Amino acid sequence: MVAQDPRQEVIQAWYMDDSNEDQRLPHHKNPPEYVSLDKLAELGVLSWRLDADNYETDQELKKIREDRGYSYVDFCEVCPEKLPNYEQKIKNFFEEHLHTDEEIRYCVDGSGYFDVRDQNDKWIRVAVKKGGMIVLPAGIYHRFTLDTDNYIKVKYIFQYLLHGCIALLLSNGLLA
Repeated sequence: MVAQDPRQEVIQAWYMDDSNEDQRLPHHKNPPEYVSLDKLAELGVLSWRLDADNYETDQELKKIREDRGYSYVDFCEVCPEKLPNYEQKIKNFFEEHLHTDEEIRYCVDGSGYFDVRDQNDKWIRVAVKKGGMIVLPAGIYHRFTLDTDNYIKVKYIFQYLLHGCIALLLSNGLLA
């Protein structure tokens, strides 16, 4: 019997349907089309399961940061009670965009969805829960939304202080 990859307990992915319903819903196709973590890795979306209760002292996270040259961190807590201009920010997060540098998103509490485009421009929904960490590679189109629990605390990890995080919004070409 093959042991399940422990990452799958905190990170799952699937192709999305074309529905315009609430963006916080799972949006599975019918029948569901799951995407393996190996397939995500082929797109450059790497994944780990880490100890989110000890993220400040986690030696595995420290090694990943050192190996990948990451020096800077920031936190974003997304929920109606904590995020100023919540409704507008949620809309902004869900705008398709890309970054000029690779970035790490580490869910230290709560859960949410990071949607990424595959090589055929199809949306893959990546569900991330507490302890799940993903790399969004430079140049991949993506967006973010909460799930129906309406709460996530994410640790953003960057290589540079001015990390090239220029969001190229497809909808209007503005920098964000």
